[in-house]
Amino acid sequence: MSRFPEIALAAALAALCLSGPAYAGDPAAGEQVFKRCKACHAVGDGAKHRVGPELNELIGRTAGTAEGYRYSSAMEKAGAGGLAWNAETLAKFLDDPKGMVKGTKMSFAGLKKPADIDNVIAYVATFSKPSEAMDAAPKPEDKKTEAAPTEPKEESARAEPVKPAVAAAPAGEGGGLNYHLGRTATAGEIAAWDIDVRPDGVGLPDGSGTVAQGEKLFDAQCSSCHGDFGEAVGRWPVLAGGQGTLKDDRPVKTVGSYWPYLSTVYDYIRRAMPFGNARSLSDDDVYALTAYVLYLNDIVTEEDFELSKANFGTIEMPNAQNFIADDRAEEPQYLANKNNPCMTDCIAGVAKITMHAEVLDVTPDVQDGDDKKPSAGIE
Repeated sequence: MSRFPEIALAAALAALCLSGPAYAGDPAAGEQVFKRCKACHAVGDGAKHRVGPELNELIGRTAGTAEGYRYSSAMEKAGAGGLAWNAETLAKFLDDPKGMVKGTKMSFAGLKKPADIDNVIAYVATFSKPSEAMDAAPKPEDKKTEAAPTEPKEESARAEPVKPAVAAAPAGEGGGLNYHLGRTATAGEIAAWDIDVRPDGVGLPDGSGTVAQGEKLFDAQCSSCHGDFGEAVGRWPVLAGGQGTLKDDRPVKTVGSYWPYLSTVYDYIRRAMPFGNARSLSDDDVYALTAYVLYLNDIVTEEDFELSKANFGTIEMPNAQNFIADDRAEEPQYLANKNNPCMTDCIAGVAKITMHAEVLDVTPDVQDGDDKKPSAGIE
């Protein structure tokens, strides 16, 4: 029996409709929303699988069946259970991917504005044939017959987060100390931003995590971009390996071969990962993932190794000694001209680009086979 009987029924009924679907969203606005999806998905002429599957002919497709793409077992099971993509099922999935398909490897947290969801569905639908498009948008009469005490709950889940109240300032004057603009930040607001971690460990939160715990998190939330073992998928950054390559023409700069401080690893994961769902990890999760990245680079070798605030400072990165303090500010020529910078004999003409940073190879959203040179770069 289908695990999604109501979805399968909606799909079957909609397939009988030969007229094009009347989606509620605006395709033009949806194209702008889709920019948030382009790093993982492609659509249109020549679209290929990236981190996620290409989305041509998505409307009407059974979940987990795009040819040539390796889906999670959870998505394949959902498709086998009757899940097909139409306006209704896409709206539910885009609102809460992991809530709808538990175990999906899609790490994106979801779109929280109903208008964005409607618009991006309308945009993607333009790349599906009308005869195959299935419009599952609820009709007005459907809404009347729905006994839906949960409807307001779903709408509230998509609502914008409540913004903190802004302290009122005297008329014509702000709370800023020097320019009388804005207001003084609260202690809570400062704490929310003050999350950086220094190389000496200052700023680390309490917590801990093991390599084994980090492996499970990495498989679920990181491997779709960075590969099962940190080798990377496509043009996403490589996390492991590269030792001994830094003097090569094309060095492989990874956490293990290049990064000087473990604090950078922790801080970056905590602040920016997983892609599309930043700040969703607990402090213990970040410790576990950091421990697993160390394990991938053979910096620690035991699966039961536990990284914590207490032992964080004992880990020395392999390339740490090749980074030196920038002491140029103490050089005689700098000190002599510190208060009188040279503003004469400048090179005439417009600045020219002399080299491109193609060797860095860190632009995942460039189409394969695109030989167009970047418009600018720093070597």
